[in-house]
Amino acid sequence: MKVALVHDWLTGMRGGEKVLAEVASFFPTAPIFTLLYRKGSISGELARHPIQVSWLQRWTLGGRFYRPLLPLMPRAVEELNLSGFDLVISSSHCVAKGVIPSPGAVHICYCHTPMRYAWDQRDAYLRRVPWVLRGWVKRRLAYLRLWDVVSSARVDHFVANSQLVARRIRHYFRRDAEVIPPPVDTEFFTPGNGKGKHLLMVAALVPYKRVEVGIAVAKALRRELRIVGEGHLRRHLARSCPEQVTFLGRVSDERLRDEYRQAALLLVPNVEDFGMATVEALACGTPVVGLAGSGTADIVVDGEHGLLVEDPSVEALAQACQQALERHFSPAACRERAESFSRSRFRRRFRYLLERVGVPL
Repeated sequence: MKVALVHDWLTGMRGGEKVLAEVASFFPTAPIFTLLYRKGSISGELARHPIQVSWLQRWTLGGRFYRPLLPLMPRAVEELNLSGFDLVISSSHCVAKGVIPSPGAVHICYCHTPMRYAWDQRDAYLRRVPWVLRGWVKRRLAYLRLWDVVSSARVDHFVANSQLVARRIRHYFRRDAEVIPPPVDTEFFTPGNGKGKHLLMVAALVPYKRVEVGIAVAKALRRELRIVGEGHLRRHLARSCPEQVTFLGRVSDERLRDEYRQAALLLVPNVEDFGMATVEALACGTPVVGLAGSGTADIVVDGEHGLLVEDPSVEALAQACQQALERHFSPAACRERAESFSRSRFRRRFRYLLERVGVPL
């Protein structure tokens, strides 16, 4: 059986790429088809696969410039040549699910979320567009939504990373999805000794992560906040943040583990599709404060591993953080919950899916 893997773009090792790496380990010689690739940005395990890029690659400055090319991505992904492959597994948060498999091929899509720009984050995306371009962008997004729905018919089996994403797939595409949570390296992320009194955020510095809300919570509580992550909003956020907020940028895995271990709690003020950072924090024995309407609710049992709030306001999150700081959450219980999302659990679940669709392993 000839297997092809498809991913939107390869420009780093975030949650989607970690899922892709685990799936790719089942098929060590399978090629990876992608819109664009930045060399040196992915793990050695992924880089050992043959990587096939689209014609967009030559316009991206080596994979560094690509977001404005969104309107061209549906066409580019449809022109990836998947002829001769019996099984296609796409890892999609944008357009990867829209590839066109050969007739008779089986297409499994691991959907991290239907594309945010066109659906649940559309209005936030439009607010960042200059008003003179807003009308044109609205029309392009309307086309993307139509294409997204039509191309969903090319998928035989949808897999979602959370119940929230499964609901989005059902709402937007009218398709059912099996939920298989992403893999987290719980053997690496382990508890340490002692806790500090500060808050921690681990997030890309982009609008939908609501980092400014986390900063406002820390200011309201007069607590130190450490923020791990990079993004185009860093300069804007740093200009107006109080002195107790520290931007750590991109850090090593070992430093990230230390930050989880030392924090009093992890704050997740946004709606997460799933939230691998939440699992990593729990694996280190650190409780989490997040939103009840988020993928965080797939992970955190309210009152046992942290607190979940319905209201996404600064006031409600600050109150929940204060309550969490005054309570004791068992590090062992947090750790036990995290192990439900281990790499070995993911592999068992995904292997069972492959067996049910008739893939020989």
